[in-house]
This record gives sequence, structure tokens and C-alpha cells, in this order.
Amino acid sequence: MQRLNRRQFVVGSLAAAGAMTLPITRVRGANDKIGIAIIGLGGKGSQHLEQFAGLADARVVAICDPDSKVLGGKVEAFEKKHGYKLASETDLRKIMDRKDVDAVVVATPNHWHVLAGLWACQAGKDAYVEKPISHNIHEGRKLVEAARKYKRIVQGGTQQRSDPALANVKKFIAEGHLGKMQYIRANRYGVRGSIGKVTGPTPIPDYIDYDLWCGPAEKLPLMRKNLHYDWHWVWNTGSGEMGNWGVHILDDVRNFLDDQSLLPKRIIAGGGRFAWNDDGETPNTHFVYYDTGIVPVVFDLHNLSMKAGSSAANAYRNIRDGVIIQCEGGYYAGGRGGGAAFDNDGKRIEKFNGDSGRGHAQNFLDAVKSRDHKSLKAEIEITHYSSAWCHLANICYRVGHAYKKDEAIDAVKGLKPWDEVIDGFHEHLAAQNVDAATADIKLSAMLELDATKETFTGPTATPETLALLRRDYRAPFVVPEEV
Repeated sequence: MQRLNRRQFVVGSLAAAGAMTLPITRVRGANDKIGIAIIGLGGKGSQHLEQFAGLADARVVAICDPDSKVLGGKVEAFEKKHGYKLASETDLRKIMDRKDVDAVVVATPNHWHVLAGLWACQAGKDAYVEKPISHNIHEGRKLVEAARKYKRIVQGGTQQRSDPALANVKKFIAEGHLGKMQYIRANRYGVRGSIGKVTGPTPIPDYIDYDLWCGPAEKLPLMRKNLHYDWHWVWNTGSGEMGNWGVHILDDVRNFLDDQSLLPKRIIAGGGRFAWNDDGETPNTHFVYYDTGIVPVVFDLHNLSMKAGSSAANAYRNIRDGVIIQCEGGYYAGGRGGGAAFDNDGKRIEKFNGDSGRGHAQNFLDAVKSRDHKSLKAEIEITHYSSAWCHLANICYRVGHAYKKDEAIDAVKGLKPWDEVIDGFHEHLAAQNVDAATADIKLSAMLELDATKETFTGPTATPETLALLRRDYRAPFVVPEEV
């Protein structure tokens, strides 16, 4: 605690004085390797560990996780594979104090993303922050402010921004080969199972520092079977499938719109958690309409299979996870790794091959060396907005009222893809033997937004809705108003 309090005092004093002097981790020559620390060693963090270890410009020097059992296993395996031992810490604050760490990779649960990235900026380190880069819209803006104030290189983990196929598709559409863009339909049809249901709190193993694991979130009894990964489906720590996979797809949508629609003008969403009687809170079926002011965007998300008893996922125009860009003379359909353009009769016109953003980590390292944050493919403000689109969809769901199909249809009159999504939602429930008449389905009002202030406006800007733009933090793990 003394270390944290001292850092907060020093950073606060600098801010109050208007100083722009940055802490220096170490003087690095042009040919030196960039010292990397991986914070969070779940599935994604473990991938980053090997990915950055394999890049010529980087040297992984430290890893961090509040689960000491996971930590010890990673150190042992890494040494055996790579021939040197990593420093390891359970407390990420100690990582921020290390002079051999130039940049951190934040692969923690969502509720830690901003504070870990912000502390890195304050400590004079660059950061690669996994998606969604925030747990709420307000704190995402604070991370952007910290990156600017401390002149840090901060990359978001939406790696599809580095897929060359997307640039080629954008150019193809911009050149008019398919005519004027009419709408974008985005899909995420990834089958998941129930996380189970407990009758009482699950004990926390003594090798996990649960206080550190909770960090900025409420420190609540563990009311689910598994601590790790299933945090995605609980609002206190996760953002549901919308923030887990949806952020990638919505980032692609914003990319195809050239990021012009920073936040939508209006949004409506609905859905529910069906078929599973489990401890998850986030929806496993979620549909959203975004009024971008450019073209309408519809997003359809299902974690349930095509039908009860099946393991197969749904698809729309053969796309399970990706986008369909409908234009006057045809459409593009694609996902991670590429796609194809078709005429309106379904004949393929052009194929686009990609690599799923394989060069995203290298793009980060190149920017760390050049100090040009504009060279980042997923610069933190870009990813902040894409994350915000996910948070907005979740807010709509959380403040939703009882669903009526006619009300949903009438909310977006005359938009064919929206009608298709609503009809498909009912077909999906029927295929899962869920009775729409009795199911707990939510539908929001059409919420209006002030994009410049990143807040809701108009009659739907209720205290309940506005409160979900931020969160209360648990001391000492507080995202400050002044970074």
C-alpha cells in the first residue's frame, strides 16, 4: 500500500503542477530489444507470452498473475522452452516499478484493463491492452487521456485492424465496385455452454490473491463454479459475449465506416439469457440496432446452437462471425482472415485473403520504437470507441423492459435486416424450445447519445442509464478523475 500511495501522491502532484516530465524506465538504444511484461496469464495472456517471445524486437522479462500456481507453471515452462528464467510477480504494481520493463501487455479480466494500462502510462511504460480496453465508457476515456498526457504508445487488442484484407476490402468498396453502401449486418454465432449453477459461494484457493484479482471490482463471494474465464459472463468483471467477441466484429464495422461514426446517434437492443439455468448474468442472445448517421448497422449475437441438442452454430450468408456489407450492386461477406464480394445474385466477384491480424504485436513494437502513436493500427482512442459500442449494447440490455415483438419492429421501421434479425430471434428461440411468450426477454427504448460528451441525452437519459456509463471503484484500486 505504501508503494501505491506514494505513486498516487507523486502523479497527483505532477498533474497539479501541470508538469509533463515523464518517468524514464531505462535508456534504450535503437537496436535494443523492448522489455515486455505480460500481465494476466489466462488463455490470451499465454498466447501473448509466446507471441512476444518470438518477435525479434522484444524480450519478455517478467510475467504477472494473482494466481501463483498459474504463475509458477508458466515460469517453469518458459524457461524450459526459451532457455532463460522470467521474473514473476503476483502484484502488477511491482511490474510498474521494474526498470527493465519498457512495455506491458494487459491480458487481465476486463475490470482491470484500464487501471493496469493507466498505471503503466503513469510509470512511463507503453501498453498493449486487450479488448475491450475498458469495463465502461467513462474509464475508457480516462485511459485515452492518460496515453495523451504521458505521451505513451497504447495499442488496443483488436488485432483484425492489422489484417491486410480489411484495407483491400475498404479500397474495393470505396472505388465503387459494389455501388453505394446501404447497411451493415454483423453476426456473432459462437456456441457456448452453461457455466453451471452453485448453491453457495465457491471457496477461493489459497494460491490465489483474491483481493488483487478483484482489484477495481466489487469483492464479492464467488457465486459460480470457476473463477477463471467465466468472469466474462458476470457484470461485475466482464462484458458478456458483446465485449468478448462482439468488440472484434464491431471494430471491423467501424473500420469499414472509416471510424467516422465515433458513437452512434441512437441505439436500441434486446435479448436475454435463455436455455441455461446457470450463474451467468450476461445475455446469450443479443440483438442491436445502431443509428450511425452514415448507414444503419444491425448486430445479431447468439451463443446457443442452431437448435436444441445440436452443436452446430447458425450462419447468415455463410458468415458465423463477421460482417455483411450490403451495397446497391452487391455485398461483401467476411470475417476473421478475409472474405469475398458478391453480386446481388450471389456470384462471387472478388476474394480477399487475410492473416487475421498476425502483425498486430509487431505494429505495436514498431510504434514503441518510432514513438509515433498515429502509426498504431488500433490506437487506444480507436479501440475506446469500438469498446464503447459494446458497452452501449450492454447498457441497453440492462435497462431494458418487457419485450414486445411489434414494439421491436416498429422501433426501426422499414429496415429489412432489422426485421430479419427480429424474425430470426423468434425462430432461434423456437429451435431451442424456448417459448417467447413466457421467456424473460428484454427490449430497451431507443436511447439517444451525445457523441462529443460520450453520454446519453434526451428523455431516455435516466439516472439508471447514466449510472452504467461508469462504476464505483474499490479503494485503493481507483480509476481517478484526473489521470
